[in-house]
Amino acid sequence: MTTVGFIGLGSMGMPMARNLLAKGFRVRGFDMRAESVQALESVGGTSASSAAGAAAGADALVLMVVNAAQADAALFADGALEALPAGAAVILMATCPPGAVAALAQRVEAAGRRFVDAPVSGGVVGAVAGTLSIMAAAPAETVQRVRPVLAAMGDKVFHVGERPGQGATVKTVNQLLCGVHIAVVAEAFALAAKVGVDLKVLLEIMSGSAASSWMLKDRGPRMLEAEPGITSAVDIFVKDLGIVLEAGRDAKAALPLAAVAHQMFLATSGRGEGSMDDSQVIRSYHAVNGTPLPR
Repeated sequence: MTTVGFIGLGSMGMPMARNLLAKGFRVRGFDMRAESVQALESVGGTSASSAAGAAAGADALVLMVVNAAQADAALFADGALEALPAGAAVILMATCPPGAVAALAQRVEAAGRRFVDAPVSGGVVGAVAGTLSIMAAAPAETVQRVRPVLAAMGDKVFHVGERPGQGATVKTVNQLLCGVHIAVVAEAFALAAKVGVDLKVLLEIMSGSAASSWMLKDRGPRMLEAEPGITSAVDIFVKDLGIVLEAGRDAKAALPLAAVAHQMFLATSGRGEGSMDDSQVIRSYHAVNGTPLPR
């Protein structure tokens, strides 16, 4: 397996494609933004003028798009699946609802191609470093076939199940925990701020206590900044927690904490702050509690 088609050269897709090139794969990429395709060419990749062009002759086609609708459009409306050789693998790495992933897989496999449901965790930092966690669901033989491709982009490749949709479910659980953790850190800080506790001192105490978590240590410091750098936007959790709730409805599982966290991210986005770092969900807590924002 030497040639990889790549659709979606955004903030995560571009470094993932660069890592494939660094591992010796030939990468032919497509993105709606011409500058992204040109950037891939500048680091040794090959540009494609369409989704179908990226897929033509590829051993595997990676989709790092925004959502299931974009994956569907690239594969079917834009002709990528038809251009992909028979027996080649479609690797869907975007965060999508499990039901939508299973439906896509059924259509791809009916057309004589393989399908790997392989969402990722680790954000832009992990994409750049090649340290993504990849949650792959497909028959074991298919996962083994594409493992070198996956291993070029992530250092933790997990085979989580035989059926497409199972990888998406694991990613959904991951996003549930991440989103709720961020929101609850913001809520805890809001309570302390309401009574005048120094949040820098609180962060230091909590980071070394039983209350600590990865999200507290990572997002907590940015919650104390007025304009933190963006590693993951508020609107990503508006989308991802929406997927969590959709998965809960499909499984008839009650997810009350996820629902409340989703509302807080929605409130932040609704005030025009959706493109800010996701730590800024704390702004919604400051708004409802009447506490001042960091200066």
